[in-house]
Amino acid sequence: MTNYRRNFVPGGSFFFTVNLAERRSRVLTERVDLLRSAFRYTRARHPFTIDAIVVLPDHLHAIWTLPPGDVDFPTRWRLIKTEFSRALEPEERRSQSRKAKGERGIWQRRYWEHTLRNENDFERHCDYIHFNPVKHGYVSATRKWPYSSFKRFVKSGGYPSDWAEGGQMEGDEFGER
Repeated sequence: MTNYRRNFVPGGSFFFTVNLAERRSRVLTERVDLLRSAFRYTRARHPFTIDAIVVLPDHLHAIWTLPPGDVDFPTRWRLIKTEFSRALEPEERRSQSRKAKGERGIWQRRYWEHTLRNENDFERHCDYIHFNPVKHGYVSATRKWPYSSFKRFVKSGGYPSDWAEGGQMEGDEFGER
């Protein structure tokens, strides 16, 4: 089995990509109320800041900052995935491996995590997050996607309201490489 290595930085900021097992599913946006509830449940027990987020039909990207001294993002993701899964009707396909382990077949088992190194890295990943619905063709402008922190960023002065309008950006040096 692969030995996954996580970078645990106390109180750090991290970029995540979390995928559904069935990439054609639309359950994250169709049941975004349940996903929000799972996040609230988890944050009430293990606080963290959601700096930026976008929820797409089959995956999500987020930037979190953990409290000082805290490194435990794996527990938070486990709780979010578990709470969301428990709230859904069991309709998904499950492999024999998942059945044997008593797992639902909603989420991919792993997730992508990147420790943000500095302000530039943070900004690049915010751009990636907010541009993602345009990149995937769901909308023509970032402001049109309802499941994103983009409007909060506009309100705070982080972006102009027409940022990436028409699916165009200056350069593409942001986000995942």
